[in-house]
Amino acid sequence: MLSVIANKRRGAFLLDANFELPTPGVVALFGRSGCGKSTLVNVIAGLLLPDSGRVALDESVLLDTASRLNVPPEKRRIGYVFQDARLFPHMRVEANLRYALKRAAVATFVGLERVVELLDLEPLMGRRTHELSGGERQRVAIARALLSQPNLLLLDEPLASLDASRREEVLPYLENLRDQLAIPMVYVSHNFDEVLRLATHLVLMEAGRTVAQGNLSEMSLHPRVRAIIGSDAVGAIVDGTVLGTDSASGLTRVQVGHGELKVQCDKAAPGTRLRVQLLARDLIVATEPPRQLSVRNSLPGVITSVANDVDDSDLIAVDIGGILIMARVTKAATRELGLAAGKPVWALVKTASLRPHVI
Repeated sequence: MLSVIANKRRGAFLLDANFELPTPGVVALFGRSGCGKSTLVNVIAGLLLPDSGRVALDESVLLDTASRLNVPPEKRRIGYVFQDARLFPHMRVEANLRYALKRAAVATFVGLERVVELLDLEPLMGRRTHELSGGERQRVAIARALLSQPNLLLLDEPLASLDASRREEVLPYLENLRDQLAIPMVYVSHNFDEVLRLATHLVLMEAGRTVAQGNLSEMSLHPRVRAIIGSDAVGAIVDGTVLGTDSASGLTRVQVGHGELKVQCDKAAPGTRLRVQLLARDLIVATEPPRQLSVRNSLPGVITSVANDVDDSDLIAVDIGGILIMARVTKAATRELGLAAGKPVWALVKTASLRPHVI
């Protein structure tokens, strides 16, 4: 368990943070620019002393201002990846990595060969850092942080300086680290697509305060999260289990709640856990079992609420078996179909609109 309490005033800005992360896992510190995410990460790392606070990782207390305990940054066993890679420009990639390994104050639990394999760095080892692309530099920076043998990895918007194609290049490697290494991570971002791909837990920050926290599925439905990501990205994030392959279509069958989705996902074996984002704009609500439609996915459920939304529309919350999903419909459709809490419905979604990710 990572437990963080931090209070710090810097001029007119006040940091007032309090959250816990079940470990191992990836907690995303999410919020608009300037809300205090980087300040909070610097407190965790020991680079900024709060006016009051406590930071503990499992049984190890790293900071407790009440008892005047403050473990120095270099002794906290925390790996830190910044927005810019901060590599040694006079060293080749291999020398950068070996420097981190040499500086590690504890026995090696993840070695150079393993890290090079996980981040696919072998082709880069003999190159100088100025010869690398932005995505390659960040992969090396992540590797160097891992080779410090950390108990916790902090990533402060590590992809913010990269364009979309470079972000897509690096994200699979971060997913691989999450899945292969049992190292808790704190991931700072204001990009919800990155959070969707990586996080297991989300802490929402506003104006220096941690205003809400929970697992990603719960937080994807939070009104304050929806306000940040915008109406087009409003929806639910659901986790499901691969059942197998549909023989007729070749699509992957995924159990979610009481229903089943068919998605395009290569090499997902039965039992694999998948995360799927169901955007409210992509869902259609039917009040009768659908027949003779091109839509491949139909999830039976019960309406739990109807709420006002943007542009003369409503957000319909549907329980599909302990999982809530959201559909955006016009107010005219709400009236004509009699959509109200307690009504059985079927949520329809096109396979082409789904973006599954292995978790």
